[in-house]
Amino acid sequence: MAVLGFSVMVAVSVGSVTVPVDTVFGILANKIVAGAVAADWSSGREAIVWEIRFPRALLAGFVGAGLAVTGAALQSVTRNPLADPHLLGISSGGAAGAIFALLHTGLFLGLMTVPLLAFAGALLATLTVLGVTHFASATSADRLVLAGVAVSFIVMSLANVLIFLGDPRATHTVVFWMLGGLGLAQWNQLLFPLAILLVTVPYLLMKAGDLNAMTIGDETASTIGINVVRFRLTVFIVGALITGVMVAFSGIIGFVGLMIPHIARFLAGGSYSRVLPVSMLLGAIFLIWADILARTVMAPEDIPIGIVTGLIGGLFFIYLLRSRSVGGR
Repeated sequence: MAVLGFSVMVAVSVGSVTVPVDTVFGILANKIVAGAVAADWSSGREAIVWEIRFPRALLAGFVGAGLAVTGAALQSVTRNPLADPHLLGISSGGAAGAIFALLHTGLFLGLMTVPLLAFAGALLATLTVLGVTHFASATSADRLVLAGVAVSFIVMSLANVLIFLGDPRATHTVVFWMLGGLGLAQWNQLLFPLAILLVTVPYLLMKAGDLNAMTIGDETASTIGINVVRFRLTVFIVGALITGVMVAFSGIIGFVGLMIPHIARFLAGGSYSRVLPVSMLLGAIFLIWADILARTVMAPEDIPIGIVTGLIGGLFFIYLLRSRSVGGR
């Protein structure tokens, strides 16, 4: 937790305009208790710290934690170490739902419109993956990932059609969802990803024993009384809910759910009572630092964070394939 707090402070401090850490602490103290510290900073710096960087750092933490815990749960119920919300097409479905809301429906439900349609898109993509695996009799874990990749391509093609049919003057806004980014973070929007984590993560933690059993196999899970089909579907729906809401505010950010659970298992062992919370913590820290990198490499321009995570995650994916290949010899 200390590393997480340090990461947030660094994220708020660095950028195109560097703000000393003591100034960051002072601004935070004054927001908590008015007049706690003598304000020797400009109103411009205070706006940068409080209105822009703090919400962005917190959103990075929420999104990283959500994607990591989703990846960990999916890797259990699919028994596939390569399972990830991005590879299974869930993120693409969420992005398509968000694009549909932005370009075609408008915010007819207010701030809830984009998260709800993003969840609907993520859920639809999830059900499509399950349907494809059933139709193609692709019951193995590897084939499930291949089905997810295929559905992801189809969904992204449909998303591109939505962009093509949308208002050309507004289509530039959807680049945010296609490449991933945290630059639109606002205080009044943080409630949605936080609320989803508070609702879904306790459920997954309560089911840690069932997730452990699912990693061994369906037959073993069934012998201890788990309804395998129902539980797998429930975890997929929970994963779609988390991913859809996160994508609604961050765009498509790939490979976090693939990488982080492996690192968590390496550090904390295989029990999901430890893997889930450690994955959340590491996911939050990783995405905060990925965002720091995205904001500073080409400052004052922001690199879309999806490019950063895609580069790191792609290299990790290759390493993972290599280690599995060597281990299987």
